[in-house]
Amino acid sequence: MSGVPMHGESYVQPVQRAGFWIRFAAALVDGIVLGIISSVLANVLHATTSRYLSTLVGLVYVVGFIGSAKGQTPGFMALRLRVVSLSDGGPIGFGRAAIRWVVGLVSAAAILIGYFWMLWDPQKQTWHDKAAGSIVIRTPR
Repeated sequence: MSGVPMHGESYVQPVQRAGFWIRFAAALVDGIVLGIISSVLANVLHATTSRYLSTLVGLVYVVGFIGSAKGQTPGFMALRLRVVSLSDGGPIGFGRAAIRWVVGLVSAAAILIGYFWMLWDPQKQTWHDKAAGSIVIRTPR
């Protein structure tokens, strides 16, 4: 195999896919960071305004970090995880990161089934990974 995907195949590098619990821990770290930001906004702004602004901050945070060349939020950095494209192993970019964020909301709204999906998916993908054509990998030390 030359390392280049053939027609209909995905690019597969010898990398370790991130499992459920480590991804959960990374999301928890990011949730704490976003929770602190939301609390500050709630104490400074009107409740309705702070909710909308907190949602916008969450969107910018996730899309900005995941869509960047590193493909890592601070929680992912702390636990050595990275979001990469399933097709070529590169960054997914901001457009696909935005799709991933929106479908992540759907995954959560559907009693979290979209997140648990990775437990039985052979590619270890959640619904938002599938929608964005991404995977989460462990990065080397």
